[in-house]
Amino acid sequence: MLPRGDFTLHEDQVGYSSVRVATFPLVICETPPGGILRRLVAMTLAISLLVVACGEEDTSVPISSSVVQGKITLVTNNAFSDVDYLLDPFTIQSGVEVEVIAGGSAGSMVNQVILTKDNPLGDVVYGFDNTFLSRLLEEDLFIPYQSPNAAMLPTEFQMDTKNRVTAVDFGDVCINYDKAFFEDAGLAVPADLDDLKKPEYFGLLAVENPATSSPGLAFMLATIAEYGEDDWLAYWEALRGNGVEIAPGWEEAYYTNFSLHGGGQPLVVSYASSPPAEVIFSEPMPNVAPSGVIQSSCFRQIEFIGILRGTENLPAAQALVDWWLTDAMQAELPLNYFVFPVNPNVVLPDSFVEHTVIPSNPYFLDPDLIAKNRDRWIKEWTDVILR
Repeated sequence: MLPRGDFTLHEDQVGYSSVRVATFPLVICETPPGGILRRLVAMTLAISLLVVACGEEDTSVPISSSVVQGKITLVTNNAFSDVDYLLDPFTIQSGVEVEVIAGGSAGSMVNQVILTKDNPLGDVVYGFDNTFLSRLLEEDLFIPYQSPNAAMLPTEFQMDTKNRVTAVDFGDVCINYDKAFFEDAGLAVPADLDDLKKPEYFGLLAVENPATSSPGLAFMLATIAEYGEDDWLAYWEALRGNGVEIAPGWEEAYYTNFSLHGGGQPLVVSYASSPPAEVIFSEPMPNVAPSGVIQSSCFRQIEFIGILRGTENLPAAQALVDWWLTDAMQAELPLNYFVFPVNPNVVLPDSFVEHTVIPSNPYFLDPDLIAKNRDRWIKEWTDVILR
């Protein structure tokens, strides 16, 4: 994927990590962490966004309400539709009303956008990540646009040289573990992917089906990046023999299988930002997150926004892209959408920083390689695991 520099995480800034890049010749999204818990009061958020914009120095380019008007439609995934109140300040500031169409998971949304490209569902699409990027770019769906606010982004996030899409947030899919389970059992937390094959972890891991789940696909790609074309299926055969549980999607895996929520597996594929979500939305709020992250298992996801060909309100669509990168909007992403901002000027909330991690060396596969091989890989995985 992208970030290829040194990474450091401080309480007052975001840095960027080195990434394990697979170069061998192979190649939400459901509701992310916080899921249904992320719903806050829209009015409170609108006010808080405006306070951020007015109370601190905003280095991003503001929206000019004199050049935009009317209404636009945003096509997004179900996860963001849960927090679409984040768009209220844009409407207040610009006067542009935003209708939101939820297209299901990231994969479902991508399919709908492609199938309707001759009669687009909306003006702007948001919520597709690097695992689907090349597939969308190949369809020539987007009107190129270089936001003035994109100039501040680290080069690692400027993935499309033709400016057809703009990176707006990132996160990591990782194996999460139930701390209490491992402490009570006197069992060491797996250190890496290889450990998951060991007999002491029989039946303890729940993963999502990569054919129907964005984090499931990301975890499958992590295993391909680690073991390569020659050995990744053998790894999955070993997991199958070691009792891995397969869930159709993230919500089922996290809220049904994960022992933290009463299930039978203390290991689950989720997000690096799941632990802070567990803290922030618990009453009373614990001092320590009840779950942890196996950093060596993580795969980096980056989400994008793009303007669809056929829009009848290009100025408003461009203004929405500009606004998505503003300090004010980016500052709201961690505690509402549980992703990291790409805007390097944003200060992360203490409550988020304290309980999350950014892996120093996450897995990554080039989007073109993913696009070329995704369907084959999923079929091969299905043949091995679900046969």
